Amino acid sequence: MDIFGSSEPAKILVVDDHPFSRVMAVDLLIKEGYNVLDHEGISDVLTTVLATSPDLILMDIKMPQYNGFEVCQRLKEDKRTRSIPIVLMSVDDDNQSRLKSQEVKADGFMSKPLERMVILPEVELLIQRKRLYEWLEQIQQVLFLISKAIEKRYAVDETSCIRFDQLAQEFGTYLNLTPVEISDLILASHLHDIGTVAIPDAVMMKQGKLNEYERELIKQHVLIGEEICRPMQNRRGIAQIIRHHHERWDGSGYPDGLVGETIPKLAQVFQILDIYEALTSQRPYKQAFSPQEALKIMTEEAEKGWRNRELVQNFVDFMEKIQGKA
Repeated sequence: MDIFGSSEPAKILVVDDHPFSRVMAVDLLIKEGYNVLDHEGISDVLTTVLATSPDLILMDIKMPQYNGFEVCQRLKEDKRTRSIPIVLMSVDDDNQSRLKSQEVKADGFMSKPLERMVILPEVELLIQRKRLYEWLEQIQQVLFLISKAIEKRYAVDETSCIRFDQLAQEFGTYLNLTPVEISDLILASHLHDIGTVAIPDAVMMKQGKLNEYERELIKQHVLIGEEICRPMQNRRGIAQIIRHHHERWDGSGYPDGLVGETIPKLAQVFQILDIYEALTSQRPYKQAFSPQEALKIMTEEAEKGWRNRELVQNFVDFMEKIQGKA
């Protein structure tokens, strides 16, 4: 059963130089409704994988011209094939082979001859997991398309995103953030306002002062954005940034009124970058401030208790450093 509703059966590639065991595996999988391809283990496996794009690979470890461990490692190191689940097979069911399979990042290990009650649940689980990751990737792509539409909706300068990405990379490095944390900051810059898709243009584009109802409505965009991005389980840090990037150090922010260090660190860093980018960018309702004016405003807000003073000072020092090199 395919929980993601694919209309086509999963494609499985069986790689084995022993005709008898290869036919047994192929027949077993075909009877379960899979689209099965077989490979004799002599010609180049990578070429076949690239040509057929299987959903899963069953591969023997010992073949005349190939070592299954080495082929598995090659496939897992190649960005074109690394997401394909690989189950290694061997007549030798020993701890050394199982440990070696884990080292080369195989997704499973099975002893031959294959047993129906063992192989089928494992195959189905790995295929569903692969399709889940593909589904999440598609969701991420859709979210980015929506965010791009929102940027155009409000006539935001497209170079603003490029500037933010570069600033996030450099400031994140300055703070010794991990590559994943820096990546989350950059991705969040494209998605943090996605919740505004549910806010009417009459409110988002209003030139005058917002009334209390309109202010509360706009505050909802962080909760809506978090909910929209929740399926991105491999990027949980992004949803956290989206929810909390309007919190204030003194607890006067929204949506949760978090205080001080209870505000997630990445949300604090993102907020500093977002405020600086907003202040130094031209908008339909405001002119752009100079970098010096923006830093002055941010320092004043930190003195009011709105921001983490230490983090703001880190940003000021960072900006003075890079501006001094310009």
